[in-house]
Amino acid sequence: MKILVTGAAGFIGSHTAERLKSLGYDVLGVDNFSTHYDVKLKRLNEKTLLEKGISIFNIDLNDINLENEFPDDIEYIFHFAAQPGISSNSTFNDYFKNNILATKHLLDYAEKLSNLKLFINIGTSSIYGLEATFKEDREPKPASYYGVTKLAAEQLVLQKSREQIFKSCSLRLYSVIGPRERPEKMFTKLIDLGLQNKPFPLFEGSDKHLRSFTYIDDIVDGIVSVVGKEPVLDGEIINIGTDKEYTTQQGIEAVESVLGKTIQLDIIPKRPGDQLRTKANIDKAKKLLNYNPKTTLLEAVQKQVEWYKANF
Repeated sequence: MKILVTGAAGFIGSHTAERLKSLGYDVLGVDNFSTHYDVKLKRLNEKTLLEKGISIFNIDLNDINLENEFPDDIEYIFHFAAQPGISSNSTFNDYFKNNILATKHLLDYAEKLSNLKLFINIGTSSIYGLEATFKEDREPKPASYYGVTKLAAEQLVLQKSREQIFKSCSLRLYSVIGPRERPEKMFTKLIDLGLQNKPFPLFEGSDKHLRSFTYIDDIVDGIVSVVGKEPVLDGEIINIGTDKEYTTQQGIEAVESVLGKTIQLDIIPKRPGDQLRTKANIDKAKKLLNYNPKTTLLEAVQKQVEWYKANF
């Protein structure tokens, strides 16, 4: 079975590609190695995947006719590639191009695949809006360009199911943490600055924000479990995360506990569009995917610190 993973050199995409390969599938990856964050980290992820026998196409989904570059016998597509997160350095055009147009180009390619069994869109809890504690049928109220464009991408994918062109589903992920996390994300930055005895920039009031911090292996468990379940997943939206919630302050304290030191905080102005609360409602994932995340926050942080010290 041949599987294509977009955004394969990124955080979650690289872990998913690696897991799929370990399950015996023929995995191909694609990534544009964007400079949105340090390309050296993506190259490190790429090196790991190449060592596992996973080929990586260095391609931007917006640049070319994908059917001329990718195989025509792909059976599953896991679509991670996107302009991620909420960043003042990213414009609306960045989000539009990389989340909406790139998805449309990939879907055009997918329509030409005669053996495609399932197109899996990787969505986000940001689609729900400032609070994300709901079941999947809740009306979306995204409060950022990221959430708005990810919702649009999700709908483009699910449109294919509604028109019975090919089977598709969307997985909305919640606050993923662990080894290979992007450098601008909370835990990687906390670990980095903590080890350097430098202050961590904390958005005003965000210490009280609530998050479903979910360890990467638990997230990947849910993602790869879709294989073979396309008859029941067609057209579905499924939350993937943990139903445990922690404050940002508890996350900081977990890193301090593992590092054995106090991290100085530098309070900076609030960030527009930042979610106030996320708590994954995973009843549907438990029912359809037999999903059961188990890793505690402290265990996740310990593994991320070990990875960071080994690589940086």
